[in-house]
Amino acid sequence: MIKIINSDVIEALSTIEDNTIDLIFIDPPYNLDKKYKGTSDFWNTEKDYLDWCYQWLELSINKLKKDGSLYFMCSTQFYAYFDIFIRERLHIKSRIIWEYDSSGVQAKKHFGSLYEPIIFAVKNKNKYTFNYQDILVETKTGAKRKLIDYRKNPPAPYNDKKVPGNVWHFPRVRFRMEEYVEHPSQKPEILLERIVKVSSNESSVVLDLFAGSFSLGRVCKRLNRNYIGIEKSVEYSKLGNLRLKNNPYSNRDSIRD
Repeated sequence: MIKIINSDVIEALSTIEDNTIDLIFIDPPYNLDKKYKGTSDFWNTEKDYLDWCYQWLELSINKLKKDGSLYFMCSTQFYAYFDIFIRERLHIKSRIIWEYDSSGVQAKKHFGSLYEPIIFAVKNKNKYTFNYQDILVETKTGAKRKLIDYRKNPPAPYNDKKVPGNVWHFPRVRFRMEEYVEHPSQKPEILLERIVKVSSNESSVVLDLFAGSFSLGRVCKRLNRNYIGIEKSVEYSKLGNLRLKNNPYSNRDSIRD
C-alpha cells in the first residue's frame, strides 16, 4: 500500500486512526527560511514555530501502535526543545547524529553546523522492533585490521561486524547524484533505509509526516513496507506520484500538471 495525502499535516493526521502506525518518520521544516515550493519555512517567532510543531507532534504520537517507533529530525537550534517534549511522552532510546561534509559555503564568524540530530523514541521501552542484524556494519578492528582479542581464552579475532553507533556518516544528496530531485532538504536514501530496516518489518505501516521528496516512500516500496506520505505542497505531491508510480521512472522526471 502506497498512499499520498496532499493536505495540511494536522488535517491529514485527523484522518488516520490512533494506534495504527508501526513507524513514524518526521523531517519537518526547520524554521530556517528555506525556499520550498508551495509551503513556508518561516515563522514570526520561535514560540509560533514550536507551538505549531507541538500540535502535530502530539497528534502523531497518538497514531503509533503500542510497540511503535518514532524518528524525529530537527535543526541543532531547536533540538533541546524537542528532546524535552518527546521524552515526556515517549522513551528515547538513542540520540543520533547524522554527520556530513560541508558544502563550499563556510561560516566566517562561528563554527558551521556539520550535522543534524535524530531522536529515536518508542512507546514501550521493553517491546519495540529493532532488527539489528539487518543493519550491521564492518568493524575496523575485526574486518579491516584483523586484530586478535587476547583477553579471551583462548584468544580470538574481534567481531567483523557490529551494530552502528549513534554517529552516522552519510553524504548529503547533491546535484547530479542519481537520487537527486529538486528539493532543498532531501535526505539520502541510505540513511532512510537504515531506519526502515531496523525499526519496521515487511508489511509494517510507515508514516512520513513531511514527505517532501518522497525518498522515504521509495525506500518503503523497495523494502515491501506500507507507506503513507503526508505533504501539503501540490508540487511535491505530484513529484511523489512520479517517484512512486509502478512503471520505470527517472529521478530526473520533471513535475507535470
